Amino acid sequence: MQLITHNKYVKPLIIFLLGAVCVLGFAPFYFYAASILSLIGLFYYWHQDYSPKQAAISGFVFGLGLFSTGIYWIYISLHDFGNMPSLMAGLATFLLCAFMALFPALTGWLSVKLSGTKPQHMLITIPVFWALADWTRSWIFTGFPWLTIGYSQVPQSPLAGYMPILGVYGVSLITGLIASFAGFWLAKRPSSHLWRRNTIVLLVLILVSGNLLKLIEWTIPTSKPTSVALLQGNIPQDLKWAPETAEHIINKYLQMAEASQAKLIIMPETAMPVISSELPAELILRLQRLATQNQGAILAGMIERENGEYFNSMLNIGSANPEAYRKSHLVPFGEFIPLKIAFGWIYRDWLNMPLSDLSRGNIHQRPMNIAGEKVAINICYEDVFGEEIIRQLPEATLLVNASNDAWYGQSNAAHQHMQFSQARALETGRTMLRATNTGATAMIDPHGNILAQAPHFTETTLNVMAQGYTGSTPYVRWGNWLFLVICFIGIIFISAPKLLVSRRKTK
Repeated sequence: MQLITHNKYVKPLIIFLLGAVCVLGFAPFYFYAASILSLIGLFYYWHQDYSPKQAAISGFVFGLGLFSTGIYWIYISLHDFGNMPSLMAGLATFLLCAFMALFPALTGWLSVKLSGTKPQHMLITIPVFWALADWTRSWIFTGFPWLTIGYSQVPQSPLAGYMPILGVYGVSLITGLIASFAGFWLAKRPSSHLWRRNTIVLLVLILVSGNLLKLIEWTIPTSKPTSVALLQGNIPQDLKWAPETAEHIINKYLQMAEASQAKLIIMPETAMPVISSELPAELILRLQRLATQNQGAILAGMIERENGEYFNSMLNIGSANPEAYRKSHLVPFGEFIPLKIAFGWIYRDWLNMPLSDLSRGNIHQRPMNIAGEKVAINICYEDVFGEEIIRQLPEATLLVNASNDAWYGQSNAAHQHMQFSQARALETGRTMLRATNTGATAMIDPHGNILAQAPHFTETTLNVMAQGYTGSTPYVRWGNWLFLVICFIGIIFISAPKLLVSRRKTK
């Protein structure tokens, strides 16, 4: 046993496995306690008189475990569908995971460094810097906030009750706070009965308050529910953009739409594999007649071209006044080439990605007035950014996400993506409708619960009755500002005594 304890490889392996276990909190597993327990394990090591360097190394190893098991599907998109050589696709995936692992590494370093000779300060520094790291990942280099810890608590955890107030990063903060106190308790084993009692009271109060917050109805229904048809064409990604299959795909979606009597018919992202201006006039007329017959509208995903620019769009074909939503948050290397001069050779020599040079839509687009509702549309992974979704609120009564996660094969990516949509429903108090190519097509209620879901990799239409909602959650009003203010107060609380001491010394 002593040999195992002193073996220099055992502790890194344990920490790596803790990171891997953390993934169980995310979809499709939804075992939210696993993420908290894995953080407790990591923070336990940090509280054990670690140096800043040791905390950074263990944070990096934890991050490698988390991201290598959580976003392995990046390899599938690069190699299986992007035709990148396996060695380069593996290397690119590893480098992305390693970059993401730098954030928990920096969290560990800062938490120990700023705590100095008062290890109890780490009770605050760890959750604050962990949550700020999650938030930073949402905007640095256009943002990739995948596997933000707050998502692991959606929708069943008591902590999900804080989502409409603080958003996903606020839930990351609270999750980290619980894990930090538990880790400190295990590492330091404080003898003070008062400290133990107060800690138990605090943790119970957090969990009970979260459950009580889940009972609050932050928004109210508008009118009667609207009939909606969510089309899932199940088009294989390797055939989706083949010229010889375009007519077949268009006809498939046309037939699926015409078989529906729903007021609002929603197709997935780029369902029609043609430029919108090249769509046959006869097909447009048939869709317009169908929308008129159903007294509603049809939202179809396709590419728009205007003044030499191309946009990933959702078009309201059935409306008397045609409208379009254009995707504004594009995926780097997937929908646009950052620093073309430096990275253009990647596409020329290694990747075969269609639609890799799109333009951004306006960030201030408004909801569409269709089928008796005000519909806020977002495309693909735009719904990972809660602060962007609330731009169309509180005006919008329904949220719609159109996606194509076929890029990631039969991996966990589509399930994880839907969990992020569940978080957006919670934050906004709105029904979220998801129309996807291969899954996850679903309707999510304002509490983040999946009310209806189509089986993955099946051609089908999911018919639902969607309830619109009006009103504002605190998150809709304040966005991430309340979370950031709380983090700022936490940093000031830790830093103020040090600043006062240094000022006295200088005097």
